Amino acid sequence: MRAARDYKPHYTYKDYKHWEGRWEIIDGEAFAMSPAPMPSHQSISAKISAQLVVSLEKCEACHAYLPIDWHITEDTIVQPDNLVLCYKPAGSYITKAPSLIFEVVSSSTAAKDEHLKFDLYEREGVLYYVIVYPNEKMAKVFKLHEGRYVKALDATDETFTFDLKKCTIDFDFSRIWEE
Repeated sequence: MRAARDYKPHYTYKDYKHWEGRWEIIDGEAFAMSPAPMPSHQSISAKISAQLVVSLEKCEACHAYLPIDWHITEDTIVQPDNLVLCYKPAGSYITKAPSLIFEVVSSSTAAKDEHLKFDLYEREGVLYYVIVYPNEKMAKVFKLHEGRYVKALDATDETFTFDLKKCTIDFDFSRIWEE
């Protein structure tokens, strides 16, 4: 007798590029990115982006981005909420790991952000991963150390320095929460 998982569809980039709307695929499993994020999620993401952009103005090597496709393998494509690349992307999507990723958690994305993406970003060598919890006004900052994420800070109103090798970002977490 075959297990139910044997009948689950396994999607690839070939499928993904024809879909409408926003999707992610992790290990062949499709995740719809709708409905659109809540206003509080969008506000926090915008404030993260603004602070990253300003912090990187004098850095020629690193740049902040809003969601773009990160094509990791044929069956794993994700769109981090906010990311910093310390290289110039070559095409319509990226294929190398960002240096810094922020994911803003909602009730529908919590398990994916805390487990699937945590493991994926760790495995792919993302130097810093920040999981942002809008309702708690708290962010968990993880830094890659010897191939594993180590929690660096539970941030509420602290400033944390992200050392990206080519640049540093002094990020003030108190500035991202809604007023």
